[in-house]
Amino acid sequence: MNYSYAEYALIFKALTDETRLKILNMLSDNELCACNILDEVNITQPTLSYHMKMLIACDLVSARKDGSWMKYTLKNNKILELKDFLLEINKTKDNLSKDDERCNSNKKL
Repeated sequence: MNYSYAEYALIFKALTDETRLKILNMLSDNELCACNILDEVNITQPTLSYHMKMLIACDLVSARKDGSWMKYTLKNNKILELKDFLLEINKTKDNLSKDDERCNSNKKL
């Protein structure tokens, strides 16, 4: 598979923050209003907007306006893509280990 490493770098950058991880976990159950997220995480509304902007930018979360509030949903397809990417990295590592054996056998010569 061909991956956009720049895209995954943005995702991993977004995942480095504890608050964003908590928000993603909260969204794993269902769509949430910003007011519900604010009730659970001890941050201000502008700070929540900043975190959500990052999560939306890397395509982990979608947003829609509902009256005066925003509602957020986890994009499960992106989570599955990330899972596949990590599994592919592990598979690549296994293939590289086989190459190490070949290189080590050349040292014996």
